[in-house]
Amino acid sequence: MESFTPLISHLCYAIKRNPMSRLIAKAIGAFVFSQLITSVNVTAQNAPAKKESKPWYETISLRGYMQIRYNRLLETNPKLKNEQGDKSWGDNGGVSIRRGRLILSGYVNDRIYFYIQPDFGSSTGTTLQIFQLRDAYVDLGLDKKNEFRLRIGQSKVPYGFENMQSSQNRLPLDRADATNSAVSNERDMGIFFYYAPSKTRAVFASMVKDNFKGSGDYGVFAFGVYNGQTANKPELNNNLHIVSRLSVPMKIGSQIIEPGIQAHAGKFVIPTENRSTGVKAIKSFEFNDKRLAGSFILYPKPFGIQAEYNVGEGPRYNPAKDSIETRSLAGGYATFSYRIEGKRKDELFFPFTRIQSYDGGKKHELDARTYHVREIESGLEWQFNKYFELTTSYVFSHRRFEDNKLKDNNQKGSLLRIQAQINF
Repeated sequence: MESFTPLISHLCYAIKRNPMSRLIAKAIGAFVFSQLITSVNVTAQNAPAKKESKPWYETISLRGYMQIRYNRLLETNPKLKNEQGDKSWGDNGGVSIRRGRLILSGYVNDRIYFYIQPDFGSSTGTTLQIFQLRDAYVDLGLDKKNEFRLRIGQSKVPYGFENMQSSQNRLPLDRADATNSAVSNERDMGIFFYYAPSKTRAVFASMVKDNFKGSGDYGVFAFGVYNGQTANKPELNNNLHIVSRLSVPMKIGSQIIEPGIQAHAGKFVIPTENRSTGVKAIKSFEFNDKRLAGSFILYPKPFGIQAEYNVGEGPRYNPAKDSIETRSLAGGYATFSYRIEGKRKDELFFPFTRIQSYDGGKKHELDARTYHVREIESGLEWQFNKYFELTTSYVFSHRRFEDNKLKDNNQKGSLLRIQAQINF
């Protein structure tokens, strides 16, 4: 219990400062308390009537995937880079392991589920293939059907459909700049409350299992608090971020659409290693970090649309003043796709095109690097079977990105990208 004391203290502090979160937290707290009491009573009743179940360690599953890429075919500008998306773009980029994931998960009992995912495709400095933790969390079911859940640990922050969508399932090779810049690596340490009816949870699961490019089950409604400095980074202030999301799948004839809205707010501190010598900023290097986003998903049955747009404010480098300031941001993307069944079992083809734009800062990069992005990516994902996929895409990109060391850096170009993916 002692290890949870700082987290609980931060949670109370965040709730105290935000009236809306106080109201929501009271409602959730009352429900959680009542369900925990009910849980104790249910466990004590009807135990003899239950069949003997397998030990929890026999229900654990181990799976994963690996992505191998090359980005430099038909490259027209080696100075064109995309640090947050894929560091092997441009100069000195070669064949790389973009991701190597192992996923260990399972139910300890009917209401307790755990999920651990390390990655051996991470990098730090000039060292590649570092084994690094991505997810490590526990889901606690608060009712018999696990329609109400608490997720505790390091996990994805429920902001944006594409951020929730696994890279194993996404069509474009990298996430869009506009929404992914909200949370680098999509994850952080926190506590999240999720709610979805059983029927809706089944829809979320089928959109992934049946290969319709779903995002997974992050609830119809989500609310939580998290550190705000992103995964595997130390907390640098006494202010937790707050996030909430509403996303509702709806059946219309043979199609399924999923409109959604989400927002987060908090204070972000630029860490010392991401500050250039001499760059100007407020003394604390602590900045407002607020965003609001809308999503619209038409699952590919067979034609698909995935579109999101967000606005907000956050730290951003100002080249004119050589300073980091709180400034506005805006941007989004739209991905169009088509699902084609092949002649062989499990063979699928997904031609796709994504258009994206972003004007804002990237708080996780040096000096909260400022970005102006306009990009089109068109490609084809060929799923030879459920174990092997090959994706090729051609990118036309215009990226202006500047910080204290990179000034007047305006890059345009195109490149052909190839990715082989192994699922196991």
